[in-house]
Amino acid sequence: MAENSVNTPASGNWLERRFALYSRQSTLKTECLAGITGFLAAAYLLVVIPGLLAVGGIDKGAATTGTILVFVAGTLLMAFYGNLPFIVGPGIGGSVLVGVTLAGSQGIGWQIGLGIACWSGIIFFLLTWLGLREVVTRSVPQSIKLGLTASIGLFVAVLGFRNAGLVLANAKTNALMLGDFLSPGALVALCGLFLAIALQSRRIPGAILWAILFATLIGIPAGVTRLPEHFIALPHSLSPVLAQVDLFGALNIAFLPFLFVFFASEFFSTMGTTLAVGGEAGLLDEDGNMPQINRPFIVDSIAAALGPLVGIPAATALIESSAAAEAGGKTGITALAAAMMFLLMLLFTPLALMIPKEATAPALILIGLNMFSGLRKVDLANFTDGLPVLMMVMITLIANSFGTGIAGGLLFFIVIKTIAGKWREIPLGLWIMAIPLVYYFATLVKH
Repeated sequence: MAENSVNTPASGNWLERRFALYSRQSTLKTECLAGITGFLAAAYLLVVIPGLLAVGGIDKGAATTGTILVFVAGTLLMAFYGNLPFIVGPGIGGSVLVGVTLAGSQGIGWQIGLGIACWSGIIFFLLTWLGLREVVTRSVPQSIKLGLTASIGLFVAVLGFRNAGLVLANAKTNALMLGDFLSPGALVALCGLFLAIALQSRRIPGAILWAILFATLIGIPAGVTRLPEHFIALPHSLSPVLAQVDLFGALNIAFLPFLFVFFASEFFSTMGTTLAVGGEAGLLDEDGNMPQINRPFIVDSIAAALGPLVGIPAATALIESSAAAEAGGKTGITALAAAMMFLLMLLFTPLALMIPKEATAPALILIGLNMFSGLRKVDLANFTDGLPVLMMVMITLIANSFGTGIAGGLLFFIVIKTIAGKWREIPLGLWIMAIPLVYYFATLVKH
């Protein structure tokens, strides 16, 4: 694919000059519908992120406002600078690390946790500005790039099943188990899933969007969807979290492992999301690379560095963007439409919070399962190429983190190629990456 068709709009009217709408074979209606679909798929994070951060003592109301602002600012930047259909917002992993692990379990103040997240974003930006992130991405073997979609698809599908209550974590066996399929939440999710399948099979536009809305509505009599007392409300004040980042306290050498976990997991998550969603939207070249990939990386790094200033860590391009890509989103107009929907939530927050996670679960399940098709592009008959990809998928499931899965897949690629005597097929950049990757897994074991 030519570079011009991805990030450099061609001449023509304003839409074409700004977003390359027609050259990417899309329409304004499709892009707006995709943006709304992506918004609905990610809307559950408006509930989840503040809840996770509240565990560590962060004011939940302020965190809700901060979450919305990060969504709006990051996604708008992606729309106009990156011109990509990506939704940018806080990821669950970073919020768990700050709210649950550091502040909740380790007794480290959330201000320091935000400081660590901020330094991670600054490092991201410097690496991107120096062009090193693109170099690292291009050092990733082709087989791993092809398998990324399946690995991330597994993560998305499992997340959907868990949100639906169809899959639970067994505390005794430390394994996944089937949930109660007859519970109200599970039934609502299944109804939404079946409707989405019926609509998609008939190629009805907006199938996932209609499924989310339908599941939300039938969830009302089932007691799953809770109607708010007021549909319009002023946003909570940011004062409890505004500029509460402890940058100097975060420089303690004892926090270095946490900084690296933050950095490595977000790095590989961002890379994986960018390539996977970009592939879904048809924006990659024949080698599986995205032309001008530094643009989305710069957006991510800016969002990750500035998010902690409003109390929100680890902003990145979200895997929920795959819902927008699945709905036909190919340009920044999709991100623009999603950003406008999030902006409305500053006044209509109760309306967004009304959408239960069970209603968005069908979208995640369908999207995740569809992404498994990426495995067919991997030469599984070639043992040394196929096994690292399968290990990447398995580690994603076991660790419940596609960032960790990608890191594991890269390490296994090095090990398996070396054992097989094919070490010359390992890119030089991957050898260099092996050192921090080993350290990353060492920090995971200890923490």
